[in-house]
Amino acid sequence: MTSVGTPSEQVPVRVFGGPTALIEYGGLRFLTDPTFDPPGDYPAPTGPPLTKTAPSSVTPADLGTVDAVLLSHDQHADNLDHSGRDLLADVPLTLTTPSAAGRLGGSAQGLAPWESVELRRPDGGTVTVTGAPALHGPEGVADVVAIAGEVVGFVLTGDGLPTVYVSGDNASLTLVKEIARRFGQVDTAVLFAGAPRRPVFDGALLVLDSAQAAEAATILGARRVVPVHCDSWAHFTESRADIVAAFTAAGLADRLQLD
Repeated sequence: MTSVGTPSEQVPVRVFGGPTALIEYGGLRFLTDPTFDPPGDYPAPTGPPLTKTAPSSVTPADLGTVDAVLLSHDQHADNLDHSGRDLLADVPLTLTTPSAAGRLGGSAQGLAPWESVELRRPDGGTVTVTGAPALHGPEGVADVVAIAGEVVGFVLTGDGLPTVYVSGDNASLTLVKEIARRFGQVDTAVLFAGAPRRPVFDGALLVLDSAQAAEAATILGARRVVPVHCDSWAHFTESRADIVAAFTAAGLADRLQLD
């Protein structure tokens, strides 16, 4: 059985900027949405370029061994850039959407919502990675996936391990509620936030804003929240300071891990 009572400190999470974080779980090292390119303008599938405003705090060479990449999607430079694509060639497994796996090839394996894969732990046990549904834009718009692309989140579970949720670029609290119903309390939630807005969908949110991230933490019963995807890009309209303010207003400031 998965235990949510195991201290969060047993799941080290290091954040490097943008959506990129390293999660050590069950003896395995998982990297989220790798982005290591320098600041500058990067083409976007629609609309003006995406502008990166700050570098990553590390380089790919600083990471050490990465056992798997958890890639929410491959279509946007603020989730997978040139350096990130190069890194995928050196990683044994990339878990992502089925459509991204088809485009990337190599080690990429698609996970549909609620589909799982088991990875062998160094101690002989297994870690289960389950695809979590995600929506990269407003609910109720028929062409969201066609325009913004297919996106997936991830839930990590294992015998004797706390549950970890990685949201990916998700803007739907309805889907967060589905995840909570299926998995129960989450120990650590790595929440993509930043309230990104673009001309597409009339400037509607493409990922959670800070208040919604606090609501997601409440829905999940998360004991610890690690916010990512809230710095380093110009189209992120809210910052880490906004995350702190929203969680403080919700009485959840003690759940935040900000370093």
